[in-house]
Amino acid sequence: MGLRKFKPVTPGTRFRVGASFSEITATKPEKSLVVSSKKSGGRNNTGKMTMRYMGGGHKKSYRLIDFKRDKFNIPATVATVEYDPNRTARIALLHYADGEKRYIIAPEGLQVGQTVVSGETAVPEVGNTLTLAKIPLGSIIHNVEIHPGRGAQLARSAGAYAQLAARDGKYATLKMPSGETRLILVTCLATIGAVSNSDHANEVLGKAGRKRWLGRRPRTRPVAMNPVDHPMGGGEGRSSGGQPRSRNGMYSKGFKTRTLKKYSNRFIIEKRKK
Repeated sequence: MGLRKFKPVTPGTRFRVGASFSEITATKPEKSLVVSSKKSGGRNNTGKMTMRYMGGGHKKSYRLIDFKRDKFNIPATVATVEYDPNRTARIALLHYADGEKRYIIAPEGLQVGQTVVSGETAVPEVGNTLTLAKIPLGSIIHNVEIHPGRGAQLARSAGAYAQLAARDGKYATLKMPSGETRLILVTCLATIGAVSNSDHANEVLGKAGRKRWLGRRPRTRPVAMNPVDHPMGGGEGRSSGGQPRSRNGMYSKGFKTRTLKKYSNRFIIEKRKK
């Protein structure tokens, strides 16, 4: 994995920094694991725009990813490492010993031909999935479950990882990618290693058109809007618009929006860094 800088032969390539795609081994996805994906353009079922700045974009098919890793004690061989347009990380195609094929989020360092396995008896090596009770302390993990059996919900984006800090009774202490320290049940599954494509954060699109290919439309500054469109709109000339706030009037500079009685508050030992 790495980055590729471009010669400035056009204005769009002058500052462009893209992925090298050197780790990709297949260009076409597994047909049985691909479903069609419909765009909404930010509209709901009545046609009303409920999400701004969405629309256009290249047509994409959705790859079905196995976040549960529930084929226990059946070894699987890594057949390919592929690009997924729906996520920042790379994905890997697994061929299980019983003939089934599944996609997983590819961890950093996963190679084609490597064997991975899921279950209590699995060795804590890159790509293997175990319960937090069986993972050595200090290990780097990703694809962490919050509720047992629900599937991975934490540390799934490019370069993300959590660290298993401690275990006490039925809970494990995890240091999250955000800096938050929280408790997770030791019966939850997690995969060893960090998520692939860690250089994604250093990519530079280079031109506005590439942002449009991703389905993102230009974002308008609230101060430039009219009073009917935003609380910060209106005023004579270049007025600041008063207190920075969201479209529905919620303050945006330091105002806490987390529910005070949220069920998971008791599991958070240390809050995330600001």
